[in-house]
Amino acid sequence: MTTRVTLVSPAFDDALHAVRFPADEALTPAGLRRARAARPAAAALPAGRVLTSPSVRCQETAEALGLPAVPDPGAAGCAMGRWRGLALEDVLAAEPEAVAAWLADPDSAAHGGESLTRFLGRVTDWLAGLAAEGGRVVAVVEPDVVRASVVCALGAPPSSFWRVDVPPLSVTALSGRDGRWNARVAAELGTGPGRGAEPGQGAEPGQDAEPGQGTEPGQGTEPGTQDAEPGQGTEPGQGTEPGRQDAKPAQAAEPAQAAEPAQAAAPEAP
Repeated sequence: MTTRVTLVSPAFDDALHAVRFPADEALTPAGLRRARAARPAAAALPAGRVLTSPSVRCQETAEALGLPAVPDPGAAGCAMGRWRGLALEDVLAAEPEAVAAWLADPDSAAHGGESLTRFLGRVTDWLAGLAAEGGRVVAVVEPDVVRASVVCALGAPPSSFWRVDVPPLSVTALSGRDGRWNARVAAELGTGPGRGAEPGQGAEPGQDAEPGQGTEPGQGTEPGTQDAEPGQGTEPGQGTEPGRQDAKPAQAAEPAQAAEPAQAAAPEAP
């Protein structure tokens, strides 16, 4: 029995604006507009069940996309402890050694929350539960849940978690059978009029911005810089190489580059 899981990341919120650890923020007005504009594409996604992370931004994204999603606690983002809601640059200034430990050691829970090892294990269990039920699932989930799902699906080492970028409203398709997963990563949802975002097709994220929307402050930049690039928002730690604090998100390997095992056939088109 084959299970097909389509993961959709949430639209823009204030945490992505400021490059800070999320604290359950709502979507920005621009994020809501983008999600609503992608509703026709979301309607074309193959879904027997629709789930969402329990966060506000994921539930608002699902609602804006017109998806009748059920919150799933197993798809919650990584618990960040005392860093929750703080800007990455502030945490780096106050606790540089703790941040270095968090990036370098997957067992570290320097923030007092959930270690990367534990988080990856939880996401692995979540995927296994979806596979046990089978069918087609669409899930609007936290960006770190998407990243963890790609790592788990490929059987990649925990360190690869930091090398996966997940833009807002991007689509990642997983196909599982007999305990083995294949992954295919697409561009932004709704990159063509009325089209579902089929894995591997569509324009680059940010190319279909609504008139007047432009680039949101802080999008895809290091903390404190202002030279944002369209469509490349990032969360703290995303695209950061462990042991380095000066790595720009744009230096990270694209998920599609990591998902090319020669023995793995690409998932069938939904």
